[in-house]
Amino acid sequence: MTFDRAVLARALPFAIFILFLAFHQPLTQLFEWLMLDVKWLYVIRIAAVAAILVYFWRDYSELKRKPVLGDFLYAGIAGLIVFVIWIFPYPTWLGGGDTQGFNPLTGETELSAFFWMSVRISGAALLVPVMEELFWRSFIMRWFDKEDFLKLLPEKISGYAYVGSACLFAIEHHLWLAGLFAGLVYGELYKTYKNLWIPVFAHAMTNGLLGIYVVTTGHWQYW
Repeated sequence: MTFDRAVLARALPFAIFILFLAFHQPLTQLFEWLMLDVKWLYVIRIAAVAAILVYFWRDYSELKRKPVLGDFLYAGIAGLIVFVIWIFPYPTWLGGGDTQGFNPLTGETELSAFFWMSVRISGAALLVPVMEELFWRSFIMRWFDKEDFLKLLPEKISGYAYVGSACLFAIEHHLWLAGLFAGLVYGELYKTYKNLWIPVFAHAMTNGLLGIYVVTTGHWQYW
């Protein structure tokens, strides 16, 4: 596997995901013009990312290392803590305030609403953590220190790379302070347990709990 392919395998799924977000408005207008339900945009987005991950799956050497089962307990606790931090009532300057989110109940029957909620939670809890941890922790955090990032052991990651990648991760999120905290937690898990599945699990725990919180409380702004 060449260095270029290693970068592409970890950057392309994330890039596709971000492009869908960046062009959300024109894509929404296109779907409305075609008289299609805009909720399918999310399905197309996660399907595209999933297809790329499957295509490159053999290249993800960091996911081939078996984790220690007991480490998942600490990952779960970390994910829970990040979730609690995420739902704090932040002021506007910290990314809080009223924002429009995805409400799958709008104009839907009970059965169809359940389908859209399931799709959203599944994508956020199962797909997004793998995609983002491959990009942010395995690639970006190690690339800060070493261009040939696959040769850098997680425990050798510098403080500069650890904090710098967490800051970039924060910029990706509307709730940037919560995103910074999450980036630091997931990065520390990778450095400490030396296995990418641990921050992936913590990230999945956070997103899964957030999804359950959203649909049970109606705080759609988190979506």
